[in-house]
Amino acid sequence: MSVSVKLALVFLLLLFCCMASLAVGAMWIPFGQIVAAFMQPDPASVEQTLVSSTRLARTLIAVAVGASLAVAGALMQALTRNPLASPGLFGINAGATFFIILASSLFSLSAPEQWLWCAFAGAALAGGLVWLIGNMGQGRLNPLRMVLAGAAMAALFSAFSQALLVVNQEGLDSVLFWLAGSLTERSLTTAAPLLLCSLCALLGALLLAGQVNVLNAGEEIATGLGQRTGLIRLLLSVLIICLAGSAVALAGSIGFIGLLVPHMVRKGLSIDHRWLLPGCALVGAVVLLLADMLSRVLILPQEVPVGVMTALFGAPFFILLARRGGRHG
Repeated sequence: MSVSVKLALVFLLLLFCCMASLAVGAMWIPFGQIVAAFMQPDPASVEQTLVSSTRLARTLIAVAVGASLAVAGALMQALTRNPLASPGLFGINAGATFFIILASSLFSLSAPEQWLWCAFAGAALAGGLVWLIGNMGQGRLNPLRMVLAGAAMAALFSAFSQALLVVNQEGLDSVLFWLAGSLTERSLTTAAPLLLCSLCALLGALLLAGQVNVLNAGEEIATGLGQRTGLIRLLLSVLIICLAGSAVALAGSIGFIGLLVPHMVRKGLSIDHRWLLPGCALVGAVVLLLADMLSRVLILPQEVPVGVMTALFGAPFFILLARRGGRHG
């Protein structure tokens, strides 16, 4: 089966999962009502209102977050040449978490739109600091230094977050569900700027896919072929920060998507980034949609944070990958 056919099948699976996401929840919504909510909306229908006001936003955000995390993970693994790398390696999750807690503690910010921008600012700051540290010394990016800088930043911001929560324990209750990873309480109006940022970064990643292939061939080969490796690494770092920062700002801390999906796609689709990156975007969206649907119905009438579901399935995969030495696919 050709790679293009496989991609088309995954795309069809994504469409099916999107429709299922609109139907699944504490209240099951028939397919006819979903179609009517878009074609002939009835304001008096509770089911149609639920689709248009809540589940549509949740589905679109899940697609954007899953795709962004998966593509960011693939770029991160290419940039650091570390098959166990993920967006959290930049300290992005920890930076976003710290800024959320800081804003809640010092400024009493509680509106979701305020949290979104605080989280994005924290993610961008953490990612920027890691990139700067990774370029110190010889004036060019050092993958090992970047990994160490990311681990240090993650530990630093996590320590600051814990200190703030000890001082202000009331703030923990207000942000706990968000910190565990959640797709609830997000409106399309509020999330639109970050969704646009994710879309632009995804398009940028696809445009650079061929350059990522050249970069993966090695420093000397890439330079010999005329590639400006420093510029490409800078662009990839910016894309990773935008993708992962937007995802964390929209949905909180969701782990393992950026680690698990690139390996799945390499094994089932291709190692060529021109196919790998769009495959990661589609599969990442499918995986997060499936995890979100399961989180809605697992302990009805309550919900499990979607970050818990991805960790539940991602942790065994990570252990298996570590036992195999982190080899690709």
